[in-house]
Amino acid sequence: MALRIPRHLAIIGVSLVVVTLLLTTLHVFAAPARAAAFVVGPKHYYLGLGDSLAFGYQPDFDWTHGYVQDLYNNNLSHHGSGSLTNYGCNGETSTTMINGGCPYWYALHNYYFGPQLTAAVNFLHAHPGQVSPVTLDMGANDLLPDINSSTCAVSSKWATDLATLNTNLKDVILPDLTNALKNSSGQRTGDLVMTNYYDPYSQKCPNSLAYVQQLNSAIATDAAAFGIPVVNTYGAFGGNNQGSNICNLTWICSFYGDIHPKDAGYTTIANAFGATLGY
Repeated sequence: MALRIPRHLAIIGVSLVVVTLLLTTLHVFAAPARAAAFVVGPKHYYLGLGDSLAFGYQPDFDWTHGYVQDLYNNNLSHHGSGSLTNYGCNGETSTTMINGGCPYWYALHNYYFGPQLTAAVNFLHAHPGQVSPVTLDMGANDLLPDINSSTCAVSSKWATDLATLNTNLKDVILPDLTNALKNSSGQRTGDLVMTNYYDPYSQKCPNSLAYVQQLNSAIATDAAAFGIPVVNTYGAFGGNNQGSNICNLTWICSFYGDIHPKDAGYTTIANAFGATLGY
């Protein structure tokens, strides 16, 4: 005798099956968007990459208290790291990082030939499984020159330059670095962490905040595609209300009128990196 299921129970059963299938399908399609970063932890080599922030530039010629140096000295060196390599180049854009031509290549903490990205990949290949973390800041020199700090006008090139940064990050820089950090089994052997940017013009040009937010949003989107955490330097400097923090943490209000951090600013960035890494 065939088992007869009451009609109302059969409908409920079919509905549950449909819901289960839908949830499974949604999970499959959602999984790539939720690619989570994982923490490998500090290893012998720490590699700092990026522009003048990674270099640690200050207009008073104190180039020894950047966030890369602070992160290493105050954090990583106490948790197993034994070697710092800083390839940060003043004036580096995402394009020069890929192709070479950083304008201040002669003022480096650790010298290399050719593009910074090539040097970084070569370093990772030369020390397989021994490098963590790798920190990166990139994008300020692509976009900030489009903001006229005297008139607060924003160049019509902004959208094009933002698109170029996006392409360079997601198609070249981030895949090259993440691939170089993987072992033969495809497992990532080191942590790669990016940072977003504070707004050095927030006091003088309040309209600049919206544009820096666009830059930071692009960085977050590109990094998320590769499971890379983003350090919230923007938030550490006060977020949407950076106010007097910009004067206290950078040289922008001094007679230098320079956008780079002071010692306190670099320490603030280094602490934000440390909090994100969790070492």
